[in-house]
Amino acid sequence: MLLLLGLCLGLPLCAGSLEDARTRDDTSEQVGRRLPRQARLLQRLKTKPLMTDFSVKSTIISRYAFTAVSCRMLNRASEDQEIEFQMQMPAAAFITNFTVLIGDKVYQGEITGREKKNGDKVKEKRNKTSEDNGKKGTDMFRASVMIPSKDKAAFLLSYEELLQRRLGKYEHVISVRPQQLVGRLMVEVNILERSGIESLEVLPLQHSRQKDSGRREVDSGPPPSTVINQNDTFAKVTFKPSVVQQARIAQNGVLGDFIIRYDVNREQSIGDIQVLNGYFVHYFAPKDLPPLPKNVVFVLDSSASMVGTKLRQTKDALFRILHDLRPQDHFNIIGFSNRIKVWKDHLVSVTPDNVRDGKVYIHHMSPTGGTDINGALQRGIKLLNDYVAHNDIEDRSVSLIVFLTDGKPTVGETHTLKILNNTKEAARGQICIFTIGIGNDVDFMLLEKLSLENCGLTRRVLEEDDAGSQLIGFYDEIRTPLLSDIRVDYPPASVEHATRTVFRNYFNGSEIVTAGKLADSEAGRLHVEVTASNSKRFVLLKTDVPLEPQKAGRGGGAEGRNHVERLWSYLTLKELLSSWRHSGDEQEKQRLGQRARALALARGFLTPLTALHLRLQTHQLEDARGAAAALGPEPVVQSLRGAGGRPGPPLKKPYSPRIKVSRTSVDGDPHFVVDFPLSKLTVCFNIDGQPGDILRLVSDHADSGVTVNGELVGAPAPPSGHKKQRTYFRTITILVSKPERSYLEVTPSRVIWDGRDRLVLPCSQSAAVGGRELGVSVSANASVTVTIRNTLAFVILIHLYKKPAPYQRNHLGFYISNSEGLSGNCHGLLGQFLNQDASLTEEPTHPAFPKAGERSETFLKVKGHQVPVVWKQRKIYNGEEQVDCWFARNNAAKLIDGEYKDYLATHPFDSETSFGLGLTRGL
Repeated sequence: MLLLLGLCLGLPLCAGSLEDARTRDDTSEQVGRRLPRQARLLQRLKTKPLMTDFSVKSTIISRYAFTAVSCRMLNRASEDQEIEFQMQMPAAAFITNFTVLIGDKVYQGEITGREKKNGDKVKEKRNKTSEDNGKKGTDMFRASVMIPSKDKAAFLLSYEELLQRRLGKYEHVISVRPQQLVGRLMVEVNILERSGIESLEVLPLQHSRQKDSGRREVDSGPPPSTVINQNDTFAKVTFKPSVVQQARIAQNGVLGDFIIRYDVNREQSIGDIQVLNGYFVHYFAPKDLPPLPKNVVFVLDSSASMVGTKLRQTKDALFRILHDLRPQDHFNIIGFSNRIKVWKDHLVSVTPDNVRDGKVYIHHMSPTGGTDINGALQRGIKLLNDYVAHNDIEDRSVSLIVFLTDGKPTVGETHTLKILNNTKEAARGQICIFTIGIGNDVDFMLLEKLSLENCGLTRRVLEEDDAGSQLIGFYDEIRTPLLSDIRVDYPPASVEHATRTVFRNYFNGSEIVTAGKLADSEAGRLHVEVTASNSKRFVLLKTDVPLEPQKAGRGGGAEGRNHVERLWSYLTLKELLSSWRHSGDEQEKQRLGQRARALALARGFLTPLTALHLRLQTHQLEDARGAAAALGPEPVVQSLRGAGGRPGPPLKKPYSPRIKVSRTSVDGDPHFVVDFPLSKLTVCFNIDGQPGDILRLVSDHADSGVTVNGELVGAPAPPSGHKKQRTYFRTITILVSKPERSYLEVTPSRVIWDGRDRLVLPCSQSAAVGGRELGVSVSANASVTVTIRNTLAFVILIHLYKKPAPYQRNHLGFYISNSEGLSGNCHGLLGQFLNQDASLTEEPTHPAFPKAGERSETFLKVKGHQVPVVWKQRKIYNGEEQVDCWFARNNAAKLIDGEYKDYLATHPFDSETSFGLGLTRGL
């Protein structure tokens, strides 16, 4: 109704004004014309594909983002219809999977070499503009399929990217442009940063520039319905606008970009180095260093095509930039068309008089003539080389050219390869060239190569963009050089296949990222050295990073399944593709292409050298990647088998709540039960936590690689109860790090499995997924069983209420069915008792003066503790069975190691263990 009402208000004649129209003089003629138009519009609305769900979930682990998109469409027409799915995504991202579900048919995405051409079911086009197109460089992914009448389709897309740090912030951009109001729209972003989150902000929606995109309110603060939950190392941001809220943002559903900006804590000057399963990543972003002097030549296109707004905006931007130069900097200005016009014959220092004169020179620039790109660059490089040659070489400085043009070379040297060779030969690696291309006629490939080959960056400004603000933003990124000639060294015997390790400059607010594969993961320590120049000093930084011991044979299946390995693959592939794209040697180009193609195929990245094909699955999927992007309360993929790349044995029959699996459990308010089979004793205790607390249930990260945490939700206590409130488990999270890293999140409504790929299973339907190493079985609305390496099994009971009382909440119970695979060092509220035994003793209430017939007090002896206990009965397994247990009062004081606060985790997947029994915090 909201959709129809909004559209009706925009019609020339709505139902409410029909009576008034009939009173006009020429009523019959006017109504005769307008009703058919209205009827045609309503008919189009009835047949337009309806988007029922649009969901995006991103998981960012140490700056590396995994994003999954789910879109569900309904063909309301009475005939088959071609429906197009499109998603705007960051240009730097790699697609890793695309799957289409039409009715009960599943078309599984497969990434192959581009030479292979078969009958695809999808038209896929990436409008590549550049790896970094403007401030928010994007690609458009499009796919169209034929949907039968009245049938549904789901599009599942996943992609990965490394977030780049600019101006002191990482920026994660999610395109939310469903083109219509959506019944269920959700964006969820989870950020996990081991070094800690220093700042986080959610920007107002950046609306599209499309005309008639609807009424907008004034943007201020995060978009409506945005919820931010954050602690030191973890943040969860959810954007879930209702249809009414969507309509307030834009009546026709065209929203924009959902943008999160954040930064992390930085303590070590040598940077943050993370090691996982044979791979490492090194983030280097020093701060609090004095800026280096810079020598900069601004080379501006003043040809006839720059006439009007473009040149005016560029001049305004240069006025501001000149004011921003530091007193120790030197600068010059070149305007070029078919003639090269130099302001001064040498670089000048930054003084008020020189800045004023430079602004006057820029003001009098007038557009005329052609475009001599080669001549302008050669002149700018000569000015910089002459300045450096005639000044004290001890005075370290950074030489830059900021080059702006809107066209192709038309005057002088016009051959692209010759221009590139001339520039590279003249610059000799000592001058960095930063290029900006304006509009649609620019030779952006030339500008990209000029920057790439000369230690610079490039940006593209679209025709409708503000060139001035783009130029200022670009300059802000390079305005403060802090280091030059940076080199990162790792021992060759310890590291193989490292990404780029030599960098010409480091600018404040940016970040240098290097990744590598360890040649010897048993070495114990990784030695790291960083050398660089800062002003007149030579900087040398050293450290030794401890390496986690790795078991033989562990790497084979795990190398491609952790975020550090994915990041290394991403960076390596980016460098190979860049070298391949810009190589002038045919043999070298072929060799680079083969290496890039092989890596892309091995890691499942869609690149210019690989292609995406859809294959109709004629049987149940044998790879969970088909569900990589299944999101939302009602996931479309419900029954998958064989996750992990190879089929596993059939899982056991899903657990029935009437079958006894184990007494060792935690359920209800929460009530803990611990079974000691050797002594045939059962002990129970309560934990009175606070809503939002995350309790460590099983902590064995260092040995078996398994961690189980539970998050509490609160409810009022019953009127007759003695407590102020009740608490239940609303989420159980399981982290499995061996042999491969997987994250499981179980709620009463769904199971989310994040591993090599992403899988979402609803708890309302029975399903089984997994293999020998990790399996998940769902018994509809009853339980979830998780098996790990056939030596561990956990059962999670699902407690649902049709008409819950105020003190009831849908919640979970956690039961340990098989603990064989846990080590003797296992800890946690439940884990600490798994390898222990207990006994009972009785002592008189008043031992000094015992009296005949006086009752004795019972004590439990466990782990060297003596704990007073009383006999109690407790119901478990959904209330199906009653057990006798010895109850420890006072929040299990003296029974558990430490106290309650020692068992609080900082985030759902926190694997830190208390009491010095495990690794430090991290994933």
